[in-house]
Amino acid sequence: MERIGIIGGTGLVNFNFTDGPTGQYHMSEKRTDNVIVQTEYGEVPLKCMTINIIGNDEDKELFFLQRHHNAGQANKPPHSINHKANMAALKEACCDVIISVCSVGTLEADFPPGKVALADQYIDFTGIASTFSEEFATFTSVTEPFSAELNKKLESELRVSQGFSDPDERMYYTYWLAQGPHFETRAEVDAIGILGGHMVGMTMAREVKLANELNIPYSAICISSNWAAGREPGDPSAALSHQQVSSQANERLEPVFQTIFSILRHE
Repeated sequence: MERIGIIGGTGLVNFNFTDGPTGQYHMSEKRTDNVIVQTEYGEVPLKCMTINIIGNDEDKELFFLQRHHNAGQANKPPHSINHKANMAALKEACCDVIISVCSVGTLEADFPPGKVALADQYIDFTGIASTFSEEFATFTSVTEPFSAELNKKLESELRVSQGFSDPDERMYYTYWLAQGPHFETRAEVDAIGILGGHMVGMTMAREVKLANELNIPYSAICISSNWAAGREPGDPSAALSHQQVSSQANERLEPVFQTIFSILRHE
């Protein structure tokens, strides 16, 4: 695993070594280039970084993609994201794996805001296709859509970074894909829970579908940023705020960075 794609969204707007205490991770940034990848589906900005693992003189290549890129700003609405262009750009960068960082609304008591966990399944009832197969029928198996091998490594590091010593601490949840850009109603969240959704978001499932078509192992680190509509303890009518959701997600980036850097150091 020498070339790693990192996708950020509401919970990870940028990926800067200067933003965190990278010295403790025993690595340094050797090179950073901001490039525009020209794909057949559109242009995609990528931040390309060469990272040196201190102690063994080993280099890793990181490719950071902000999924909401919009003329230099991270503000493209979720229903307008060009997922095919984004994933094609990471394919052209020859990424060995893709690690996605997502902000999600939670339905589960054991996944409260602030906790960081992983997706092991998704449910997409939006009825909108996410595929590169537009002219010829190609049916891709997604029985297990996320990389079990990569998830296992991420799980181990997330437990350490969050101080989860209890082996029964739950670390996997099912992601429900909502169309957006509006948050869900209380009734919709109740239905999502009945149908098996544990957390809700507006983007990630479209990416993992395309990653499976491209045969790139993909895992999703999910930051619980807020209670889903109607699930706020003591206040089921509480309104959701995009600003508050973003703030909570960005406050929980340290376990994410620690996990990603640990994966780099140990691979």
